[in-house]
Amino acid sequence: MAVSPYAAAALFLLAAIASVESIGVNYGTMGDNLPPPAQVAQFLKDKTTIDRIKIFDVNPDILRAFSGTGILVAVTVPNGEIPSLTDPGNARRWVAANIQPFHPQTKINYILVGNEILHWGPQNLVDNLVSAMRSLHTALSLSGITDIKVTTAHSLGILESSEPPSLAKFRPGWDKGVLAPVLQFHRETKSPFMVNPYPYFGYSPEHANFSVFGSNKGLFDKYTRRTYGNMFDMLMDAVYMSMKRLGFGDVEIAIGETGWSSLGESFERPRCSVENAAAYNGGLVRKYNSGRGTPLMPRKRLDTYLFGLFNENLKSGPLSEKNFGLFRPDFTPAYDAGIMRVGSTAAPVQPIKRPTPAQGGKKWCVPKAEASDSELQKNIDYVCSQGVDCGPIQPGGACVDPNTVRSHASFIMNAFYQREGRHDFNCNFSGSGLITSTDPSTGTCKYFA
Repeated sequence: MAVSPYAAAALFLLAAIASVESIGVNYGTMGDNLPPPAQVAQFLKDKTTIDRIKIFDVNPDILRAFSGTGILVAVTVPNGEIPSLTDPGNARRWVAANIQPFHPQTKINYILVGNEILHWGPQNLVDNLVSAMRSLHTALSLSGITDIKVTTAHSLGILESSEPPSLAKFRPGWDKGVLAPVLQFHRETKSPFMVNPYPYFGYSPEHANFSVFGSNKGLFDKYTRRTYGNMFDMLMDAVYMSMKRLGFGDVEIAIGETGWSSLGESFERPRCSVENAAAYNGGLVRKYNSGRGTPLMPRKRLDTYLFGLFNENLKSGPLSEKNFGLFRPDFTPAYDAGIMRVGSTAAPVQPIKRPTPAQGGKKWCVPKAEASDSELQKNIDYVCSQGVDCGPIQPGGACVDPNTVRSHASFIMNAFYQREGRHDFNCNFSGSGLITSTDPSTGTCKYFA
């Protein structure tokens, strides 16, 4: 029986609608008040348009919770495990333990081998990165898994310059020594080169609208004769041109993280605000949904993951680090980012409560967000050699959890800062520390003040 042109058009439209991808989100778990993964999975499926998440480990509770939801899940190999995965046998065992028990019921789409390795180091991780990626890809193939791509996420510290985009290039040494082999792997395996662009870090009050998709006169690149109306497009085209300069302009690009904090310390304002967070994330969602692409990559929708899902109260650093979430832990939106399903009813949005200011002008010393684990471990080693009591971060201590270098360094750096007299220079730590007026104490771990 012949199909009428109208029916054919209707079928085509329905197929196109069904194939539309939505924006993703990073699901972090550094909070003591977050809902259980099963509730999170149901909420995302029923109430939001988010159809993919990225996690920073291979948490089995999360992988089980998202089984059967149809939501894609990207998992991450912890940075410290990279050297061991260069061994093919270890890679096979890793896949058998962390992927095969959940796949394909849980739709795992990416394995990220570490996060921002070139930015944070140390060198042995950089040296082993591509080998580990290849070993994992081979292990997946030998296990009969062909629908999971292997990648790794890079900070934009890999760029030597980004303005104008036409002249952008990767940092010398990293370009041919590391990034070319990474890109060659992506070309061979048809996997995306993943980057973490943050216009948030390039914000200035004078050019606020350029950072958050607001109205502005734009930035003109005289070499390509393209005008950039926002920083996100400029950064992404800088990545593209850097790849093209190395001969890899054909490799797909994905966005591993990008976002904006809705609340920060007094010295972090006006950058950190509900208005800016809503403007940036909302603007990016609208841009993604439109499929517009960038001036040099028109009509190309890049796989994108917003950062992050929830405000996370156990994250170290200034107040801004705890407030990148699209939602509060009770599922109420921190602001409208345009990701709620039409007609869905979320809990009433409550005003964001600012933390109670510290009494008596108290101050604490914590690590900067960009400080690397290697820098922070050096801070721990130094402070503990200076007679400061490091018992609280040892097994059985009140501050051993969260059991991370950053959390331990935060407590120890503050203990040193307080003991030495609370002078600003006592919190310098070679530029890796900053002073906050928000008490970073959590649970049983009480910071000195």
